[in-house]
Amino acid sequence: MKIDRLIGILSILLQEEKTTAPELAERFEVSRRTINRDIEDLCKAGIPIKTAQGTAVVLVLWMDIVWTGRF
Repeated sequence: MKIDRLIGILSILLQEEKTTAPELAERFEVSRRTINRDIEDLCKAGIPIKTAQGTAVVLVLWMDIVWTGRF
Protein backbone atom coordinates (compact mmCIF):
# COMPACT_ATOMS: atom_id res chain seq x y z
CA MET A 1 0.00 0.00 0.00
CA LYS A 2 1.13 3.50 -0.71
CA ILE A 3 0.65 4.79 2.84
CA ASP A 4 2.83 1.98 4.17
CA ARG A 5 5.54 2.91 1.68
CA LEU A 6 5.31 6.63 2.58
CA ILE A 7 5.67 5.85 6.28
CA GLY A 8 8.52 3.47 5.45
CA ILE A 9 10.33 6.17 3.48
CA LEU A 10 9.97 8.60 6.40
CA SER A 11 11.22 5.98 8.81
CA ILE A 12 14.30 5.33 6.69
CA LEU A 13 15.03 9.05 6.34
CA LEU A 14 14.77 9.47 10.11
CA GLN A 15 17.09 6.51 10.79
CA GLU A 16 19.72 7.07 8.11
CA GLU A 17 21.63 10.23 7.36
CA LYS A 18 20.83 9.98 3.67
CA THR A 19 19.66 7.54 1.04
CA THR A 20 18.99 7.47 -2.69
CA ALA A 21 15.89 6.91 -4.78
CA PRO A 22 17.34 3.73 -6.35
CA GLU A 23 18.04 2.30 -2.87
CA LEU A 24 14.47 3.04 -1.79
CA ALA A 25 13.06 1.62 -5.01
CA GLU A 26 14.94 -1.62 -4.48
CA ARG A 27 13.93 -1.82 -0.84
CA PHE A 28 10.22 -1.29 -1.54
CA GLU A 29 10.26 -3.23 -4.84
CA VAL A 30 8.89 -0.34 -6.92
CA SER A 31 10.29 1.83 -9.69
CA ARG A 32 12.43 4.92 -9.15
CA ARG A 33 9.59 6.92 -10.67
CA THR A 34 7.22 5.65 -7.97
CA ILE A 35 9.70 6.72 -5.28
CA ASN A 36 10.03 10.14 -6.92
CA ARG A 37 6.23 10.52 -6.86
CA ASP A 38 6.16 9.44 -3.22
CA ILE A 39 8.81 12.02 -2.30
CA GLU A 40 6.84 14.67 -4.18
CA ASP A 41 3.69 13.70 -2.25
CA LEU A 42 5.56 13.88 1.07
CA CYS A 43 6.85 17.35 0.18
CA LYS A 44 3.33 18.48 -0.78
CA ALA A 45 2.17 17.26 2.63
CA GLY A 46 4.66 19.65 4.23
CA ILE A 47 7.42 17.20 5.08
CA PRO A 48 10.75 18.91 4.41
CA ILE A 49 12.89 16.62 2.27
CA LYS A 50 16.06 17.99 0.71
CA THR A 51 17.19 16.44 -2.56
CA ALA A 52 20.50 16.75 -4.36
CA GLN A 53 21.03 15.68 -7.95
CA GLY A 54 24.22 13.88 -8.86
CA THR A 55 24.97 10.40 -10.01
CA ALA A 56 21.97 9.49 -7.86
CA VAL A 57 19.33 11.58 -6.16
CA VAL A 58 20.17 11.93 -2.49
CA LEU A 59 17.25 12.26 -0.11
CA VAL A 60 17.68 13.84 3.32
CA LEU A 61 14.96 14.71 5.82
CA TRP A 62 15.49 18.40 6.52
CA MET A 63 15.36 18.61 10.31
CA ASP A 64 15.71 22.36 10.85
CA ILE A 65 12.09 22.57 12.01
CA VAL A 66 11.00 24.82 14.83
CA TRP A 67 7.60 24.01 16.29
CA THR A 68 5.87 27.14 17.56
CA GLY A 69 2.34 25.80 17.85
CA ARG A 70 0.54 23.98 20.63
CA PHE A 71 -1.00 20.54 20.89
